[in-house]
Amino acid sequence: MTPDEAWNAACQQLELLLDRASYDTWLRKTAFLNYEGGVYTIGVASTYARDMLQHRLYRNIRRVLSDTHGQPVEIRFELHRPPEPEPAAAAEEMPLFRLLAQQDVDAERRRLTLHEAIQSPRQPDVPESELNPGFVFDRFIVNKSSQMAYEAARAVAEYPATVYNPFLVYGGVGLGKTHLLQAIAHETQRRGLRTIYIPSEVFTNDLINAIRNRTTAMFREKYRPVDVLLVDDIQFIGGKESTQEEFFHTFNALVNFNKQVVLASDRHPRELVTLEDRLRSRFQGGLVADVQPPEFETRMAILRMWAKEKDVTLNDDVLVMVAQRVPGNIREMQGAFNQVAAQSRILKHRLPLSTAESTLQRYSLPRQKMSLELIIERVAQHYNLQPEDLTGKKRTEHVNLARQVAMYLCRDMTEFSLPQIGDAFGGRSHTTVLHGCNKMQEEVAGDRVLQARLEKLRRFVVTGRS
Repeated sequence: MTPDEAWNAACQQLELLLDRASYDTWLRKTAFLNYEGGVYTIGVASTYARDMLQHRLYRNIRRVLSDTHGQPVEIRFELHRPPEPEPAAAAEEMPLFRLLAQQDVDAERRRLTLHEAIQSPRQPDVPESELNPGFVFDRFIVNKSSQMAYEAARAVAEYPATVYNPFLVYGGVGLGKTHLLQAIAHETQRRGLRTIYIPSEVFTNDLINAIRNRTTAMFREKYRPVDVLLVDDIQFIGGKESTQEEFFHTFNALVNFNKQVVLASDRHPRELVTLEDRLRSRFQGGLVADVQPPEFETRMAILRMWAKEKDVTLNDDVLVMVAQRVPGNIREMQGAFNQVAAQSRILKHRLPLSTAESTLQRYSLPRQKMSLELIIERVAQHYNLQPEDLTGKKRTEHVNLARQVAMYLCRDMTEFSLPQIGDAFGGRSHTTVLHGCNKMQEEVAGDRVLQARLEKLRRFVVTGRS
């Protein structure tokens, strides 16, 4: 099977595993570009699609693609625009009024001198505001712990910059923060308000590119005239001085002119110690609401909603098993549900409980709030080392083995990217992390004793008990 065929096969499997809205939004428009050195290069249509695939869906995509390829691979997502049609073909396909309008725009651009273009930058489009069509208020199942956040989000969407400004929602991974932010964005866009929804990394990357290309005026023209700005994972601007400075002024400009700002974070603003005090103070100046893991009844309601949407019939005991196996993370629960739903479709009948048990075997250890620091600490303890030994420069055989095991578990037990894992190990590069993980993957594949040791170590990492 060629790499191109492997990617197409992986996409066919992902279409079964993911919900239709996610697949259509993020994967359907991707294109295979290249394969070299164990790395697939996949083209995407926008920066937001790239960030979503790299940070939110990477783990599932990599697992499926590695299976179809036959060995572990990595994936790099790059912006890719299909080649423009030839002028003659474009003229035939484009309606006359669009062709004339494009000619007018081109003529206007030719009349502008460089000085005039810099003095009067054009307001750019907002490709980052592509939203997941499934993240709407009607699909958010409310429980007691998320009632306040949900009601506040509805109020913000209905009366932006009037009731709660800024509005910040915080909570752990996979509990619905992104869903609430995008639901607000859907509603404000529907009402004709200029809305931008982005992860904080996009804001940082835009600023870096603006500084590099000396287009900071266009950068500000993009973010400051909006009616609603929604920034996900705002905690990641911590420690980035230039980003914090620019976001501080953007925040002030929007709030002072009665524009709505909505933020999401993994912690309460007072716990974001790497943020400047002036930002933390402003984030707490509006409404701060948290979302907590849903109780069992809410998880069952969510699973039944997914089953109805996918037109999949599953016995209640199978749904109960899924709800019990993944109690604290909606995103991971969706992954478990997709596994049993895909298995049910393959078998073309209701899934027996025993088959579901086998399918969900890898969910036997709940992946709770797992930090890279905790994994490093527990692995170091297991090998009678200090965490500094794993993150430092020691290169003895014993330390190297423990470090590779820790990197492998960080990759296997969390959703962190390779660069984030490298940072936790003393600033090592993502290629170093990849090498360590691949080496462990090869050794584990043919060594049942090592598999058992790693399983025991995983339990120690989760529970703290040998």
